[in-house]
Amino acid sequence: MAFQSLSEKLSNAFKKFRNKGKLTEADVKEGMREIKLALLEADVNFKVVREFVKTVSERAVGSDVLESLVPAQQIVKIVNEELTNIMGGSQSKLTISPKPPTVVMMVGLQGAGKTTHAGKLAGMYKKQGKRPLLVACDVYRPAAIKQLEVVGAQLDIPVFQMGDKVSPVKIAEEGLKYAVSKGYDMVFVDTAGRLHIDEELMAELQAIKAKVEPSEILLTVDSMIGQDAVNVAQTFNDLLDITGVILTKLDGDTRGGAALSIKYITGKPIKFVGMGEKLDAIEPFHPDRMASRILGMGAVLTLIEKAEQAYDEKKAAELEQKLRQSTFTLDDYLDQFKQLKDMGNLDQLMGMVPGVKPGALKEAKIDEKALARTEAIILSMTPAERNKPELLNASRKKRIAAGSGTSVEEVNKLLKQFDQIKTLMKQFAGGGKRGKFGKMKLPL
Repeated sequence: MAFQSLSEKLSNAFKKFRNKGKLTEADVKEGMREIKLALLEADVNFKVVREFVKTVSERAVGSDVLESLVPAQQIVKIVNEELTNIMGGSQSKLTISPKPPTVVMMVGLQGAGKTTHAGKLAGMYKKQGKRPLLVACDVYRPAAIKQLEVVGAQLDIPVFQMGDKVSPVKIAEEGLKYAVSKGYDMVFVDTAGRLHIDEELMAELQAIKAKVEPSEILLTVDSMIGQDAVNVAQTFNDLLDITGVILTKLDGDTRGGAALSIKYITGKPIKFVGMGEKLDAIEPFHPDRMASRILGMGAVLTLIEKAEQAYDEKKAAELEQKLRQSTFTLDDYLDQFKQLKDMGNLDQLMGMVPGVKPGALKEAKIDEKALARTEAIILSMTPAERNKPELLNASRKKRIAAGSGTSVEEVNKLLKQFDQIKTLMKQFAGGGKRGKFGKMKLPL
């Protein structure tokens, strides 16, 4: 998980402060040296590190910290605030044109995930009630157009393309005309990437920009390339005047230095982060929440938003009623698992909980395959068996195990868990008030 190593090193640095009843300037200097090394090892740009350490040190040697009864907490607070400031201070939202369509031009090097994230963004705004159109302007990379069409089909978003024999500038121009004629209010232009930055690429991108006059030029950057991500962002910004960055692969084992450097070096904000391969694995970038996650303080608001997206109020009301009437079935149990899966990667979700650091999950890794086995077992039952588990005798359990590719022991374990959860949920529902059960969607 991104920032895991940095989080651990910062935590160790803070221990130097916590072990002191009172701090001296020498204590601050020693602790800041540890923080400086942690940031440099995380591949944060040295200019950013220098400015960060300078600012935090100046604030940390102030009387309000040195004379505080809990100076360590004060320093964590300062570090949190300065990390937030370096990454932009507050969320930078996508600019929506007052006169539709809003044109978003996607740029970047090959392999950063530009085409996929064009689809992810379009899918995100479709959920918000927009009518997006994808425009395929990458005529150079083999199967690039086909890839965009596959992504569009999975999201049920149309793709405008003219093949690979027409100039990208012409395709972008015609795609915009098509969007206007058909009433699409957002246009995502997927441009060609290169293995490296060259004059021909930039000249073509500048021509597309001049022709479609985009509201946003979003650079997709692979966070796994570390310090080079900042150099790529700087070059694209110098030539295209980008409006923002999508930082991809932040769910991977990356040091995360790009997230802490791009805004400071380029002056342009990170607007979105890619958190996985699934087409809904994209999040708006919140500097304050990211700073909290880096410091092991969680990202509760992001967790709540994910829960709300997966939450179905009508189903919750039906579920509560079933619990009150003791008619909670294995179908309902499976539905709860599906809502949990809809929230995304479970390890990432746990990392958003305050006090649960990514490193702490190494020995308690959440087995998402176990969720898949649970689903397979329940779906291997007949409707009658899911409705009345008491029908499951030895021969039926054997059939279900064979049908789901599991064992009878696993079937029995699931049934035992179901009984325990059913009992627990009845206790919550038995409070008599809707508020007590309320939005308890995922009591698993």
